[in-house]
Amino acid sequence: MNTTLLQAVPKAKGEGSADYIRIEGLSKHFGAGREGVLALSGIDCAIRQGSFVTIVGPSGCGKSTLLRILAGLLDYEVGQVVLDGQPIHGTRRDIGVVFQSSILLPWRTIIENVMLPAEVLGLDMKKARERAMQLLHMVRLDGFENKLPRQLSGGMQQRASIARALLHDPKILLMDEPFGALDAMTRERMNLELQRIWMESGKTVVLITHSIPEAVFLGDKVFVMSPRPGTLERVLPIDLPRPRTMQVMSDPVFASATASIRERFSHAASFD
Repeated sequence: MNTTLLQAVPKAKGEGSADYIRIEGLSKHFGAGREGVLALSGIDCAIRQGSFVTIVGPSGCGKSTLLRILAGLLDYEVGQVVLDGQPIHGTRRDIGVVFQSSILLPWRTIIENVMLPAEVLGLDMKKARERAMQLLHMVRLDGFENKLPRQLSGGMQQRASIARALLHDPKILLMDEPFGALDAMTRERMNLELQRIWMESGKTVVLITHSIPEAVFLGDKVFVMSPRPGTLERVLPIDLPRPRTMQVMSDPVFASATASIRERFSHAASFD
C-alpha cells in the first residue's frame, strides 16, 4: 500500500515531545451563582507525541468536558491548553474527533462520508479520495466504500468514522467513548483494531472510556479522574509490550493496574 499520506509507525518509546499536549491549571465552571457547577478543577498534565492516553473516571466527573476543550469545541477561562506550542481556543484543522455514535450521513456512501472533511475544509478532492481509499484499507473496509451506512455493522461504522477523522491528517485523534454502544465481543475486536490503526498511523490518541479494562488495554498511560469537580487524581503508566492481545488481560501487570483503579472507585457503580 502507498503510505506517502500516512505516517508509517508511531515514534519509539521515549521519543517525541513530552509536552506535545500540555494542560496547566485548567478549570471549567458552568453557570453562575448557586446554580453554577464546577466541572473541572486544576487539571495539570502533559501528553507525549505519538502516545496513546486513556482517561477514566466516574460518570459526571468532566471527562467529556475535558475532551471537548481539547477539541476546541468548548472554551475555558482558567488555565492553559496547548497543542504543539499553540494554545487551543476554537476548532482546529489539526485535531480529529470520534464520538460514541459514528454520525455517518445515511444518504451518503462510506467513501462519501469519509471524504466529508475534504469538502468542508476545501481540500484537493483527488488527493483526498486517494487518502480516503488508503484509510479505508487501513481500517479494513476495502470493498465497502460504495455501501451505505445501514449496510454496515456498528463496529464497521465506527471504523469508517475513524477513517473520516483521520482524512485531513490531524496531529491528534480524540475519542469520546467510541465503543460504548457496542456489545462486549465486538468491543474487544474494536480495541484490537484501534491499537493496530494507532500503531500504523502514528497519531497521538486521547480516548475517554468508562471501561477500566479498556483503558488499561489501550493506554500507554491511564489518566484517572476524581468525582466532580474533576481533578487528575493519578497518572498510571501501563508497562505492557505492544502489540497487545486479549491474553494480556491475564498478565499480573494488567490485573494490578485494573485493581488499582477499581479500588479508587469502589464506591461508584458506573464502570464496566
